[in-house]
Amino acid sequence: MYSVILATASRYLLVLLLMFSVFLLLRGHNEPGGGFVGGLVAAAAYALYFIANGIDAARTILRFEPLNIIATGLLVAIASTLPSLAAGEQFMTAVWIDTGVPLIGKVGTPLLFDLGVYFLVLGITLTILFSLAEEDRP
Repeated sequence: MYSVILATASRYLLVLLLMFSVFLLLRGHNEPGGGFVGGLVAAAAYALYFIANGIDAARTILRFEPLNIIATGLLVAIASTLPSLAAGEQFMTAVWIDTGVPLIGKVGTPLLFDLGVYFLVLGITLTILFSLAEEDRP
């Protein structure tokens, strides 16, 4: 059943929920949040858009296949372990770089790992969601 109100609201809520998911991703290393929760919120944003507008509209607005998002997440998470190995540290030891910008501060490999988890959770959740939606098609 199509609802004009839900379809209109979902367009605005998609942007707001995606911004909130990025906020959760960025604050997640030192406070509650992170890649897992941020990825779930982003997937919920696309789920809401899918419910309001249909599977084809949701796939169009996503622009990437969920399997490609999963592969990107795995590559980023694995790449986050390489700087510690290159520095001669133990596997997955955090490596920090001071940007010199007061607002940004230090950036490190935990953020890269969280970004990989974010993409991984987003891709897996959307794969499940889209698979279930396509099974329901007549």
